[in-house]
Amino acid sequence: MAEVLVLVDHVDGQVKKVTAELLTAARRIGEPAAVWVGDGAESGKGALAEYGAEKVYVAPAELGDYVVAPKAELLAKLAQDKGAAAILVSATAENKEIAGRTAVKLGSGVLTDVVDVNAEVVTEHSIFGGGVVTHARVRTGVPVVAVRPNSVPAEAATGAAVEEAVSVEVSEAAKTAKVVERVSEEQGERPELTEAAIVVSGGRGVGSDDFSVVENLADSLGAAVGASRAAVDAGWYPNQFQVGQTGKTVSPNLYVALGISGAIQHRAGMQTAKNIVAVNKDPEAPIFELADFGVVGDLHTVAPQLTEEIKKRK
Repeated sequence: MAEVLVLVDHVDGQVKKVTAELLTAARRIGEPAAVWVGDGAESGKGALAEYGAEKVYVAPAELGDYVVAPKAELLAKLAQDKGAAAILVSATAENKEIAGRTAVKLGSGVLTDVVDVNAEVVTEHSIFGGGVVTHARVRTGVPVVAVRPNSVPAEAATGAAVEEAVSVEVSEAAKTAKVVERVSEEQGERPELTEAAIVVSGGRGVGSDDFSVVENLADSLGAAVGASRAAVDAGWYPNQFQVGQTGKTVSPNLYVALGISGAIQHRAGMQTAKNIVAVNKDPEAPIFELADFGVVGDLHTVAPQLTEEIKKRK
Protein backbone atom coordinates (compact mmCIF):
# COMPACT_ATOMS: atom_id res chain seq x y z
CA MET A 1 0.00 0.00 0.00
CA ALA A 2 1.43 3.39 -1.04
CA GLU A 3 2.21 5.96 1.62
CA VAL A 4 0.22 9.14 2.10
CA LEU A 5 2.34 11.95 3.52
CA VAL A 6 0.71 14.12 6.20
CA LEU A 7 2.43 17.34 7.25
CA VAL A 8 2.05 17.57 11.04
CA ASP A 9 0.69 20.76 12.60
CA HIS A 10 2.07 21.10 16.11
CA VAL A 11 2.93 23.66 18.76
CA ASP A 12 5.73 22.85 21.20
CA GLY A 13 5.34 19.13 20.55
CA GLN A 14 1.56 19.18 20.98
CA VAL A 15 -0.14 17.80 17.87
CA LYS A 16 -3.08 19.89 16.66
CA LYS A 17 -6.47 18.30 16.14
CA VAL A 18 -6.40 18.95 12.40
CA THR A 19 -3.50 16.48 12.07
CA ALA A 20 -5.69 13.70 13.49
CA GLU A 21 -8.29 14.63 10.86
CA LEU A 22 -5.68 14.49 8.10
CA LEU A 23 -4.45 11.08 9.26
CA THR A 24 -8.05 9.84 9.21
CA ALA A 25 -8.45 11.04 5.62
CA ALA A 26 -5.05 9.58 4.67
CA ARG A 27 -6.15 6.10 5.80
CA ARG A 28 -8.81 6.13 3.09
CA ILE A 29 -6.12 6.52 0.44
CA GLY A 30 -3.17 4.48 1.66
CA GLU A 31 -0.74 4.09 4.55
CA PRO A 32 -0.50 7.29 6.64
CA ALA A 33 3.03 8.62 7.13
CA ALA A 34 3.42 11.74 9.26
CA VAL A 35 6.09 14.33 8.39
CA TRP A 36 7.39 16.23 11.41
CA VAL A 37 9.32 19.48 11.01
CA GLY A 38 10.72 21.22 14.08
CA ASP A 39 11.29 20.18 17.69
CA GLY A 40 9.21 17.89 19.88
CA ALA A 41 8.72 14.84 17.66
CA GLU A 42 9.31 12.41 20.52
CA SER A 43 6.51 13.87 22.62
CA GLY A 44 4.11 13.98 19.68
CA LYS A 45 4.58 10.42 18.40
CA GLY A 46 1.93 8.98 20.72
CA ALA A 47 -0.80 11.25 19.35
CA LEU A 48 0.20 10.36 15.78
CA ALA A 49 0.12 6.63 16.55
CA GLU A 50 -3.34 7.01 18.07
CA TYR A 51 -4.73 8.11 14.71
CA GLY A 52 -3.05 5.57 12.49
CA ALA A 53 0.36 6.96 11.53
CA GLU A 54 2.44 3.97 10.49
CA LYS A 55 5.60 6.02 10.05
CA VAL A 56 6.85 9.34 11.38
CA TYR A 57 9.44 11.02 9.18
CA VAL A 58 11.42 13.44 11.36
CA ALA A 59 13.23 16.22 9.53
CA PRO A 60 16.17 18.17 10.98
CA ALA A 61 14.82 20.61 13.57
CA GLU A 62 16.54 23.57 11.91
CA LEU A 63 14.18 23.31 8.96
CA GLY A 64 11.58 24.83 11.24
CA ASP A 65 13.69 27.99 11.47
CA TYR A 66 12.80 28.92 7.90
CA VAL A 67 9.50 29.79 6.28
CA VAL A 68 7.67 27.67 3.72
CA ALA A 69 10.29 26.89 1.04
CA PRO A 70 12.35 24.21 2.86
CA LYS A 71 9.21 22.33 3.87
CA ALA A 72 8.09 22.22 0.26
CA GLU A 73 11.47 20.83 -0.81
CA LEU A 74 11.29 18.20 1.95
CA LEU A 75 7.78 17.06 0.98
CA ALA A 76 8.68 16.91 -2.71
CA LYS A 77 11.77 14.80 -1.99
CA LEU A 78 9.89 12.42 0.31
CA ALA A 79 7.07 12.03 -2.22
CA GLN A 80 9.56 11.07 -4.92
CA ASP A 81 11.69 8.79 -2.74
CA LYS A 82 8.76 6.96 -1.14
CA GLY A 83 6.43 6.84 -4.15
CA ALA A 84 3.70 8.62 -2.20
CA ALA A 85 0.09 8.30 -3.30
CA ALA A 86 -0.78 11.79 -2.05
CA ILE A 87 0.30 14.62 0.25
CA LEU A 88 -2.16 16.07 2.76
CA VAL A 89 -1.75 19.36 4.63
CA SER A 90 -4.13 21.55 6.60
CA ALA A 91 -5.64 24.47 4.69
CA THR A 92 -3.93 27.24 6.65
CA ALA A 93 -2.42 30.22 4.86
CA GLU A 94 1.12 28.91 5.40
CA ASN A 95 0.36 25.32 4.45
CA LYS A 96 -1.53 26.29 1.31
CA GLU A 97 1.63 28.05 0.14
CA ILE A 98 3.66 24.95 1.00
CA ALA A 99 1.15 22.85 -0.96
CA GLY A 100 1.43 25.06 -4.03
CA ARG A 101 5.23 25.08 -3.98
CA THR A 102 5.35 21.30 -3.48
CA ALA A 103 3.02 20.69 -6.42
CA VAL A 104 5.18 22.86 -8.68
CA LYS A 105 8.31 20.92 -7.70
CA LEU A 106 6.54 17.61 -8.40
CA GLY A 107 4.95 18.78 -11.64
CA SER A 108 1.57 17.80 -10.24
CA GLY A 109 -1.61 19.56 -9.14
CA VAL A 110 -2.80 21.14 -5.91
CA LEU A 111 -6.34 21.14 -4.48
CA THR A 112 -7.11 23.64 -1.70
CA ASP A 113 -9.95 24.30 0.76
CA VAL A 114 -11.03 20.67 0.48
CA VAL A 115 -13.89 19.53 2.74
CA ASP A 116 -13.72 15.81 1.96
CA VAL A 117 -11.59 13.29 0.05
CA ASN A 118 -12.19 9.68 -0.96
CA ALA A 119 -10.01 6.63 -1.65
CA GLU A 120 -9.42 7.71 -5.26
CA VAL A 121 -8.25 11.16 -4.07
CA VAL A 122 -11.33 12.80 -5.52
CA THR A 123 -11.88 15.88 -3.40
CA GLU A 124 -15.04 17.75 -2.44
CA HIS A 125 -15.24 21.54 -2.34
CA SER A 126 -18.02 23.81 -1.06
CA ILE A 127 -18.03 27.06 -3.04
CA PHE A 128 -20.09 30.18 -3.79
CA GLY A 129 -21.27 30.59 -0.24
CA GLY A 130 -22.18 26.93 0.08
CA GLY A 131 -24.49 27.11 -2.93
CA VAL A 132 -22.41 24.73 -5.05
CA VAL A 133 -20.56 21.51 -4.23
CA THR A 134 -17.85 20.50 -6.69
CA HIS A 135 -15.52 17.53 -7.01
CA ALA A 136 -12.01 17.56 -8.42
CA ARG A 137 -8.99 15.36 -8.85
CA VAL A 138 -5.36 15.76 -9.91
CA ARG A 139 -4.78 14.05 -13.25
CA THR A 140 -0.97 14.08 -13.29
CA GLY A 141 1.58 13.36 -10.60
CA VAL A 142 1.22 13.17 -6.83
CA PRO A 143 -1.93 15.01 -5.63
CA VAL A 144 -1.24 17.71 -3.04
CA VAL A 145 -4.37 18.35 -0.99
CA ALA A 146 -5.05 21.10 1.56
CA VAL A 147 -7.98 20.13 3.82
CA ARG A 148 -10.00 22.56 5.91
CA PRO A 149 -9.86 21.93 9.67
CA ASN A 150 -12.97 20.26 11.14
CA SER A 151 -14.09 19.01 7.72
CA VAL A 152 -13.16 15.33 8.23
CA PRO A 153 -14.13 13.82 11.61
CA ALA A 154 -11.07 12.39 13.35
CA GLU A 155 -11.32 8.63 13.97
CA ALA A 156 -8.82 6.81 16.15
CA ALA A 157 -6.93 3.83 14.71
CA THR A 158 -3.72 2.46 16.15
CA GLY A 159 -0.59 2.86 14.05
CA ALA A 160 3.01 1.78 14.59
CA ALA A 161 4.41 5.33 14.28
CA VAL A 162 7.88 3.98 13.41
CA GLU A 163 10.27 6.91 13.53
CA GLU A 164 12.65 7.50 10.64
CA ALA A 165 15.06 10.41 10.41
CA VAL A 166 15.13 12.08 7.01
CA SER A 167 17.35 14.74 5.53
CA VAL A 168 17.14 17.00 2.51
CA GLU A 169 19.66 19.19 0.73
CA VAL A 170 17.84 22.50 1.02
CA SER A 171 18.70 24.95 -1.74
CA GLU A 172 20.23 28.31 -0.87
CA ALA A 173 17.23 30.03 -2.43
CA ALA A 174 14.96 28.27 0.06
CA LYS A 175 16.98 29.67 2.96
CA THR A 176 16.63 33.32 2.01
CA ALA A 177 13.68 33.89 4.38
CA LYS A 178 14.39 32.88 7.97
CA VAL A 179 12.39 33.16 11.17
CA VAL A 180 14.46 35.41 13.45
CA GLU A 181 12.02 35.72 16.36
CA ARG A 182 8.91 34.05 17.71
CA VAL A 183 6.56 35.79 20.10
CA SER A 184 4.04 33.70 22.01
CA GLU A 185 0.62 35.27 22.21
CA GLU A 186 -1.36 34.43 25.30
CA GLN A 187 -4.00 31.97 24.16
CA GLY A 188 -6.42 32.19 27.05
CA GLU A 189 -8.89 29.44 27.83
CA ARG A 190 -10.83 29.58 24.57
CA PRO A 191 -9.98 27.10 21.81
CA GLU A 192 -8.18 28.19 18.67
CA LEU A 193 -10.60 29.63 16.12
CA THR A 194 -9.79 27.37 13.17
CA GLU A 195 -9.82 24.19 15.27
CA ALA A 196 -12.80 24.88 17.54
CA ALA A 197 -15.79 22.54 17.46
CA ILE A 198 -18.06 25.49 18.32
CA VAL A 199 -17.65 29.09 17.13
CA VAL A 200 -19.71 32.11 18.20
CA SER A 201 -19.22 35.14 15.94
CA GLY A 202 -20.42 38.72 16.21
CA GLY A 203 -21.07 41.17 13.43
CA ARG A 204 -22.27 44.70 12.76
CA GLY A 205 -25.32 44.04 14.92
CA VAL A 206 -23.16 44.01 18.06
CA GLY A 207 -23.07 47.77 17.64
CA SER A 208 -19.87 48.60 19.52
CA ASP A 209 -16.49 47.32 20.66
CA ASP A 210 -18.17 45.73 23.68
CA PHE A 211 -18.12 42.13 22.49
CA SER A 212 -19.02 40.76 25.93
CA VAL A 213 -22.41 39.51 24.73
CA VAL A 214 -20.60 37.35 22.15
CA GLU A 215 -17.82 36.30 24.51
CA ASN A 216 -20.21 35.32 27.31
CA LEU A 217 -22.19 33.03 25.03
CA ALA A 218 -18.99 31.54 23.63
CA ASP A 219 -17.62 30.87 27.12
CA SER A 220 -20.84 29.15 28.20
CA LEU A 221 -20.46 26.78 25.23
CA GLY A 222 -16.68 26.33 25.50
CA ALA A 223 -16.46 27.95 22.08
CA ALA A 224 -14.06 30.15 20.14
CA VAL A 225 -14.99 33.75 19.35
CA GLY A 226 -15.10 35.03 15.79
CA ALA A 227 -16.05 38.30 14.11
CA SER A 228 -17.31 39.45 10.74
CA ARG A 229 -15.30 41.74 8.51
CA ALA A 230 -17.62 44.64 9.36
CA ALA A 231 -16.89 44.23 13.08
CA VAL A 232 -13.15 43.95 12.48
CA ASP A 233 -13.04 46.93 10.09
CA ALA A 234 -14.89 48.99 12.68
CA GLY A 235 -12.16 48.18 15.19
CA TRP A 236 -14.51 46.31 17.51
CA TYR A 237 -12.51 43.07 17.55
CA PRO A 238 -8.93 42.07 16.61
CA ASN A 239 -8.19 41.15 13.01
CA GLN A 240 -6.97 37.63 13.83
CA PHE A 241 -10.52 36.63 14.76
CA GLN A 242 -12.08 37.59 11.43
CA VAL A 243 -14.06 34.82 9.75
CA GLY A 244 -14.56 35.08 6.02
CA GLN A 245 -12.98 35.07 2.60
CA THR A 246 -10.29 37.57 3.65
CA GLY A 247 -10.08 36.17 7.18
CA LYS A 248 -10.04 32.65 8.57
CA THR A 249 -12.02 29.68 7.32
CA VAL A 250 -13.78 27.64 9.98
CA SER A 251 -15.78 24.44 9.76
CA PRO A 252 -17.08 23.72 13.27
CA ASN A 253 -19.84 21.39 14.39
CA LEU A 254 -21.81 24.45 15.52
CA TYR A 255 -21.56 28.03 14.26
CA VAL A 256 -23.56 30.77 15.98
CA ALA A 257 -23.84 34.05 14.05
CA LEU A 258 -24.92 37.03 16.16
CA GLY A 259 -25.87 40.17 14.26
CA ILE A 260 -24.22 39.00 11.04
CA SER A 261 -26.14 39.73 7.84
CA GLY A 262 -24.59 36.85 5.90
CA ALA A 263 -22.80 38.57 3.03
CA ILE A 264 -21.04 36.22 0.62
CA GLN A 265 -17.63 37.30 1.98
CA HIS A 266 -18.52 35.99 5.43
CA ARG A 267 -20.34 32.89 4.20
CA ALA A 268 -17.24 31.79 2.32
CA GLY A 269 -15.47 31.38 5.65
CA MET A 270 -18.08 29.37 7.58
CA GLN A 271 -20.45 27.75 5.09
CA THR A 272 -19.23 24.21 5.78
CA ALA A 273 -20.20 24.31 9.46
CA LYS A 274 -22.29 21.26 10.34
CA ASN A 275 -25.00 23.30 12.13
CA ILE A 276 -25.58 27.04 11.81
CA VAL A 277 -27.65 29.16 14.20
CA ALA A 278 -28.34 32.79 13.29
CA VAL A 279 -29.72 35.64 15.38
CA ASN A 280 -30.60 38.80 13.47
CA LYS A 281 -33.32 41.42 13.82
CA ASP A 282 -33.74 41.62 10.04
CA PRO A 283 -35.98 38.75 8.87
CA GLU A 284 -34.67 39.22 5.31
CA ALA A 285 -30.99 38.84 6.27
CA PRO A 286 -29.21 36.46 3.85
CA ILE A 287 -27.74 34.49 6.78
CA PHE A 288 -31.16 32.87 7.29
CA GLU A 289 -30.88 31.22 3.86
CA LEU A 290 -27.88 29.30 5.17
CA ALA A 291 -28.95 28.77 8.78
CA ASP A 292 -30.33 25.51 10.15
CA PHE A 293 -31.98 27.45 12.98
CA GLY A 294 -32.80 31.15 12.97
CA VAL A 295 -34.05 33.64 15.54
CA VAL A 296 -35.45 36.98 14.40
CA GLY A 297 -34.69 39.35 17.24
CA ASP A 298 -32.20 41.65 18.93
CA LEU A 299 -29.02 39.73 19.75
CA HIS A 300 -28.61 41.79 22.93
CA THR A 301 -31.85 40.27 24.18
CA VAL A 302 -31.60 36.78 22.70
CA ALA A 303 -27.93 35.98 23.40
CA PRO A 304 -27.97 36.73 27.17
CA GLN A 305 -31.11 34.60 27.57
CA LEU A 306 -29.45 31.78 25.67
CA THR A 307 -26.31 32.12 27.79
CA GLU A 308 -28.30 31.89 31.02
CA GLU A 309 -30.25 28.86 29.81
CA ILE A 310 -27.06 27.05 28.85
CA LYS A 311 -25.53 27.75 32.26
CA LYS A 312 -28.65 26.36 34.00
CA ARG A 313 -28.40 23.10 32.07
CA LYS A 314 -24.74 22.44 32.82
